Order: sequence, then C-alpha cells, then structure tokens
Amino acid sequence: MGEIRIPAPTPSNLPEYTVSEISHAVKRTIEGAFERVRVRGEISGFKRHGSGHCYFTLKDAEAAIDGVCWRGTAMRLGIKPEDGMEVVVSGRVTTYPGRSKYQLVIDTMELAGEGALLKMIEDRRKRLAAEGLFDAARKRPLPFLPDVIGVITSPTGAVIRDIVHRLAERFPRRVLLWPVIVQGDGAAEQVAAAIEGFNRLPAGGAVPRPDVLIVARGGGSLEDLMPFNEEIVVRAAAASAIPLISAVGHETDTTLIDHAADRRAPTPTAAAEMAVPVRAELMADLKRDDRRLMQALVRSVEECRARLTALARGLGDPRRLVEDKRQRLDDWGDRLHLGLRNWVHQRGSRLSESGARVKAFGSAIGRLIARDRVQVKNLGPRLDRCATAHVERLGRDLANCGKLLESFSYERILERGFVLATDAAGRPVQAAAETRQGMALKLRFHDGAAGAVVTDSPSPKKAQPDKPARPIAPSKQGTLL
Repeated sequence: MGEIRIPAPTPSNLPEYTVSEISHAVKRTIEGAFERVRVRGEISGFKRHGSGHCYFTLKDAEAAIDGVCWRGTAMRLGIKPEDGMEVVVSGRVTTYPGRSKYQLVIDTMELAGEGALLKMIEDRRKRLAAEGLFDAARKRPLPFLPDVIGVITSPTGAVIRDIVHRLAERFPRRVLLWPVIVQGDGAAEQVAAAIEGFNRLPAGGAVPRPDVLIVARGGGSLEDLMPFNEEIVVRAAAASAIPLISAVGHETDTTLIDHAADRRAPTPTAAAEMAVPVRAELMADLKRDDRRLMQALVRSVEECRARLTALARGLGDPRRLVEDKRQRLDDWGDRLHLGLRNWVHQRGSRLSESGARVKAFGSAIGRLIARDRVQVKNLGPRLDRCATAHVERLGRDLANCGKLLESFSYERILERGFVLATDAAGRPVQAAAETRQGMALKLRFHDGAAGAVVTDSPSPKKAQPDKPARPIAPSKQGTLL
C-alpha cells in the first residue's frame, strides 16, 4: 500500500470565534434589530414553572417562536394564558445562548379580537358544563324573606346604591357589603374570595351570615366583564352553600357566573327584587286573607246557629226532659236505699252461718288431733321392737356369710397339705412351664412361708407362638387366692 499524505491546511483570512463570542454576537445583533415587537399568534405548550415564570410557544400556520413571561410580568397580565388561545403580545426578541435558540420576552398580552375571546369563553363554558357545575339539580331555591343579604360589588359604583334603594322600597333588610374591584387585574380573585368569605362566616357569630348573596356589576364591554368569566369565580359560585344571585351587566350580557348561580338577574335592581318580596303587597295580601277568614268564620257561626235551631225544634222542651229524668232519679235513689239495706241483712245472715260452721269444723279438728296423738304414742314401742328384731336378723345373716367365706378360703386348702408357689413379684406360679432353672420361688404353707430355687427346668415342648395368658374365670364360689 502507498503512503497516505495529509495536505497542510490552506491559510485563511476568516477570524476565529469561540462559541460564547458568536452566541453573544448573534444576541446583540437580534436585540439591536428587534428592540421591541408586537406579535400575534396561538399559545401552545403553556407551562407555569414552580418559580412563577411562564413558558410557551407562540405559533401560526407556518412558524413558531418560543415565549417567556417572567413572574412579575405574569402576575400583571390581564388574562390567564391557556393552550389554543390566540393572543397579541408585546415584548423584545432575544436569544438564549445556553440552547442556541431565540425567544420572545413578553411584557404585555391581550386577546386577539373579540371573536377569539368569545371562543375562549365558549370552550370554557363547555368544559365546566361537562363537569356538572351548571346542572339545574344543583341550584338551590332562594329564601322567601332573608334577614341578611350579602352584596359583592364595588363600593363606589351606582350598583350598591341601586340595590339598597330598591330593597328599601320593597322590604327593608340588613345588607352586608363585601367591597371588591369588578374589572381589571385581580378582580376575579377578589370576587371568588368574597364568595368564599361569606360562606365561611359562622352562623350566630359576631358578623351575621347572609341568607342570600348578590354578585353585581354594571354594564360594560366584553373585556370589562371578563373577571366574571374566569374559572375561579365560576367554581366559587357553584360551591357556595348560600343561594347566590348573579346580576352582572345589562340584560343582554351573559357571563359564565350566570350559569353557575342559583338565579340570574338581568340587572342589579332586578336582583334586589328577586331577593325580597314587596312589603306593601304582603300587607295587602294579609288584609285580604284576614277579611276572607272573618267572613268564613261569620258564615260558619251562622250555619251552626241555624243547625242548632233546627235541632232544638226536633228535641222538644228541654225542661220537661230534665223533670222526667229528675223524677226517675229520685225513684232509683229510693230503690237503691232499700236494696242496699236488704243486701247488708243477707250478708249478715250468711256471715253468722259461716261462723257456726267454722266453730263446728274447729271441734272436729281437735278430736282428730287427740286421736292422732294417742296413735303416735302407741307407735313408739312397736317401732323399737321392729328395729331390734331387724338388727338381730341382719346379725345372723352376717355370721352365716362369714362362715361360708371361711369355708371357701384358700388357707383351708393349705391345711390339707397343698403349697402356694409365687414368683419374686408375688404372682402365683400355676404351671411348670412358667418356671426356669435358677428361678427363685416363694412357697407358702398353712403355718408359714419358705424360699425355693428351681434346679430342674421342665422338658422343652414344641415351639409354639407366645400367647397371652388366659385369665382365669372367676368362680362363683370365689378364688382361693
């Protein structure tokens, strides 16, 4: 193989940069050419970092650019960025050398036209409706006559004055105002916090808990009413345990809080009319009902009087009826007196007869007791004679049994010359086959015992399997052992 030669590098006049130098040069060039820009596009891949900074991509049909919104700026934005939202942002174009990319540092953000804003609101409405926040079954009825009414609105606008004035005309009630801003940055958070704050008030506390809430605001543009379309406000209204009336904007204005509220009023004044009835109308109704009740009572009394008159004609003269009953009562009184006297006389006679019978019965009992006493006295000697005879008979029977037992004793057999052989354990040896050479035996005679040793073992017999010794059946006359 031939030798490979590497040609020497050709000298060049191009300057040599480090990576950092070229990155900073590009950064200065871009920032100098685009000091401040206004860009329109759709938000994609929105992410809020734990530090509070927001990162996303702003794109259109053909291109995309990364965007970053620092924490302090993100808190001042008039809207909350979401994926799919078309916005117009203002800021400056810069680069991020750490990843070799350019990005847009955003200072302001607004929705790109009313159509995009309406689309965002509609998408949010569908999403919240799918969660069930707008279901009719969740809505609570308003109290007929609340004692305390909580109002959430601006303290400086005409809305609170209209509500208080209308309540005073219809039915004066106690009003608690929770002041909030109703448009701009932070309005949605304040409205949601006011709803939650009223719900956290304890019943019977120093500050009375409202029976109904009114969230109110005057008319305005779509952008002005946006705080009442925010998700935090809608969720707070849906979670309120106190019935809530939404009165935001004019009659033609519709916000998402209207769907979550228990009732929607076209205007703040109409909300006050929904909250309380008309006192004058109630008083008129009471007077009308009072007149009808009195008329019904008068008619009822007249009907009862007419019925009583008709019944009186059918009954006759009450005094005559009373006189007849009085005479009958006197007659029954006399009869009762006579009957009671006769009853007492009869009971006295029966009592005398019973006393005589009891006395005769006592005499008979005495005679029986005397007779039994004599019988018991005669039974003593007879019982003694019977007991003595029985004991003597048992003694004779016992003596006969002793003699019979003595005649059957094995000792009588030993007296006739027989010997009782036992092994060392005291068990009787009954056959020669049970002995073995050198076995110690104990021989018992009728007059004593002596020891013995077996010197001749018996002749072996045919091997047979060992069998357990058959127990000796007891004799009816008793064993000799």
